[in-house]
Amino acid sequence: MRTYLFLITGLFLSMMYASYRNEASASDRMLTLQESISIALDQSTAVRAADYGVSGADSARKAALTDFFPRIGTEYSYTRFDEDPFMKAPAGDFAPYPIEYKIGKKNLYQWNTYLTQPLFTGGALVSSYQIAKLGVDIAHKGLDRARQDTVAAVKEAYFTILKAGKLKAVAMQAVEQVQSHVEVAQAFYEEEMIPRNDLLEAGVRSAQVKQDLIQAENGVAIAQAQFNTVLRRDVNEPAVLEDILAYQPEPFSLEVCQQEALERRPEMKEAALQLEQARKGVNVARSNYFPSVSAVANYQKMGDSGSLNGNPYEDDETWTVAMVCRWELWEWGKRSYQVSARKALAAQAEEHHKQTGDTIALEVKEAFLNLQESEKNIFVARTAITQAEENFRLNKELYNEQMATTTEVLDAQTLLTQSQNNYYNALNDYHIAKARLERAMGKDA
Repeated sequence: MRTYLFLITGLFLSMMYASYRNEASASDRMLTLQESISIALDQSTAVRAADYGVSGADSARKAALTDFFPRIGTEYSYTRFDEDPFMKAPAGDFAPYPIEYKIGKKNLYQWNTYLTQPLFTGGALVSSYQIAKLGVDIAHKGLDRARQDTVAAVKEAYFTILKAGKLKAVAMQAVEQVQSHVEVAQAFYEEEMIPRNDLLEAGVRSAQVKQDLIQAENGVAIAQAQFNTVLRRDVNEPAVLEDILAYQPEPFSLEVCQQEALERRPEMKEAALQLEQARKGVNVARSNYFPSVSAVANYQKMGDSGSLNGNPYEDDETWTVAMVCRWELWEWGKRSYQVSARKALAAQAEEHHKQTGDTIALEVKEAFLNLQESEKNIFVARTAITQAEENFRLNKELYNEQMATTTEVLDAQTLLTQSQNNYYNALNDYHIAKARLERAMGKDA
């Protein structure tokens, strides 16, 4: 029995340990950029909201489609007259005085069932359906826009974490370098080879780089929190990312980028669809100039009681079929004003379409120039690092030979740190500029 309990306990503990390892490995698992984008697209509230917009627009399209089909309705009514209905015959050759004929009873119960089929509406139904159908296309473009915005946000958050990690590494290196110099300066001071103020200057610099390290660590934490927010993960969850913060040249051409943007950007397509919608709205307004024709069928049961069994004066059921043509001939210019209003909306949509094209072209131009700027800065910063490393090495050697001062060594170290930070900032700016250019071009990933 004891052996059995030991086996059960061991199995339970192994399962708990395996579960813990799975959770730990899941939280510490390295994420690639594409995996991060997939997670964000699945969890994005903006994408979900846009998807609901597509669903709502499609329901509106289906609702507009139903207007082409016959409508069937029913109604039940009860009417009570102040007295039994009657018909009065005036006095004449056959009667010296008026005669009243009873034609019904005080109580009247009616049940009507009707069917109405529109036959001609001047194009109103067709245009309204086309507007609703265009609304579905517009909603899809809104979904594309939400997806592209999410992808761009993930890329910026992803590379910001990588940059923050690099800046932290530079700050840690600076702490080690300055601390090493402090130890050398301490030894020189004890041998009375340097004055006390040189040692104090090194100590002040050591405190400064430690503060810089604290700020860099905080920058990593903030960047991870922002990244988790974009992916809608727990804000405190660690983010272990694949390091792709490297320069990868891309053969971008401004003309090609602008042309591709005008063809692919959902905002451009959305503006074009809205323009087409507005033009269809003019057709809807013009349909009021024409008569509307519909077929109407009606079935009625009635009686002087709720059972609808008729009464002695009329049948208990009737049915009718009619063709109804309705044409309002004068409305004090209302229809003309409605058409003018729709035309103004169409003209407004056309100007918006042109403005959207201009805005997209400008966005592409700005993103393209920013990409070129950051690309040039990478080469400048890379050269500066080589020079700063050599400068720091020489000043350290000269200081060890007492041919350079503490200030010169610390200045050389500061220049090295600054050049390294400039390089990683340039790399990050390059990747973010590239992501913004791709977003401006309408790329999904």
